[in-house]
Amino acid sequence: MKKIRKAVIPAAGFGTRFLPQTKAMPKEMLPIVDKPVIQYVVEELVDAGITDIILVTGYHKRTIEDHFDAANLDLIENLRQGGEKKRPLLEAVERISKMANFIYVRQKGPYGNGTPLVNVRHLIGDEPFIYTFSDDFIVAKPSRFKQMLAVYEKYKAPVMGSIRARSEADYARYGFAGGDELGDGVIDVKVLIEKPGKENAPSDLATVSGSIFTPDIFNYLDQILENLGEGAEFYYNDALKLMLKDGKRILATEIKGGRYYDTGNKLEYMKTSIELALEHPEINGELRQFLKNLKL
Repeated sequence: MKKIRKAVIPAAGFGTRFLPQTKAMPKEMLPIVDKPVIQYVVEELVDAGITDIILVTGYHKRTIEDHFDAANLDLIENLRQGGEKKRPLLEAVERISKMANFIYVRQKGPYGNGTPLVNVRHLIGDEPFIYTFSDDFIVAKPSRFKQMLAVYEKYKAPVMGSIRARSEADYARYGFAGGDELGDGVIDVKVLIEKPGKENAPSDLATVSGSIFTPDIFNYLDQILENLGEGAEFYYNDALKLMLKDGKRILATEIKGGRYYDTGNKLEYMKTSIELALEHPEINGELRQFLKNLKL
């Protein structure tokens, strides 16, 4: 079994929910205190042993490339002149570009989350890989990717990261997996339904937060793409359904002991920023006091 060392992050969207802020700044670069959202995702991947990170971007995402590139000499010299006081900042900035091998691909093709996958096929080859998004993540111990990798290593099959639905609204927001319980929060998937509503949901396990795919998914993506109608959206879930129809095994696993953060809309972004700021060692005390004194 090949070790998983590659991850793909689609990051070509326009971030229209955050306009006008995202007119010039990619939504992936929106800050959570002092780090952009996408860095949280990258750090978690690296911690799980991923060495090659492929970002599928668009023409307006140059700042993402700049962020994960080596810092410019002027900034480095400025921080060095700050002596010991700015040493932690210097180390943090220099560490970013050394975290992984970063590869950038420009997205081309129809709208939908299947397009970034077909764009990177030549880079993935015959290896299993992680496919995860740039605007949501789970804070958990062990991390979500470590939990998913453990399931993959045990069953040697694709794994969809999942969370338990917490409200009726979740059933109209996420896709859900149903199938045979294998134990410890793992489902042998038999059916995938997008936004089913609570009454039609096959389980309470919502498939969010990235997946581990095997390279055979590309053949099924080809089938979907070949039969895609004009103007239709291209989604990888349709390829997964074909895989299930062919008897391929796909698993969904609950990420245990974690808190799911979705920064894809204004309200959830603000909630994420506040929650993580309340855990930030530099500002958590003063921020907590500010919120207590705030008159609502």
